[in-house]
Amino acid sequence: MSFFPKHPASRLGVTQTIAYDASVGATNAFGAETYQLRLVANSACCYRIADGTQTATTADIYLPANLVEYVIVSPGQRIAAIKAATNGLVTATAGTLWVTEMS
Repeated sequence: MSFFPKHPASRLGVTQTIAYDASVGATNAFGAETYQLRLVANSACCYRIADGTQTATTADIYLPANLVEYVIVSPGQRIAAIKAATNGLVTATAGTLWVTEMS
């Protein structure tokens, strides 16, 4: 008999979408019980997470298109996104970032 260890999981919460071209911030701050986010975008983008209203730049954290990423956050923080800069193999394209709060 073979046993496989259980993998930790989080409960899916509220999802916000950010339609970005230039820098756009999420409408709402993260909830009081949110310590992790699930991020996925349909085009390459850069994002910034911190306290207060945020403005993302192409120097911020890069998220490739169609890749699911999990990040640690604190309750009350906010996120902003911007399309990635064109260079190398990346072509700047406007898109949408889905931000799902996990608890």
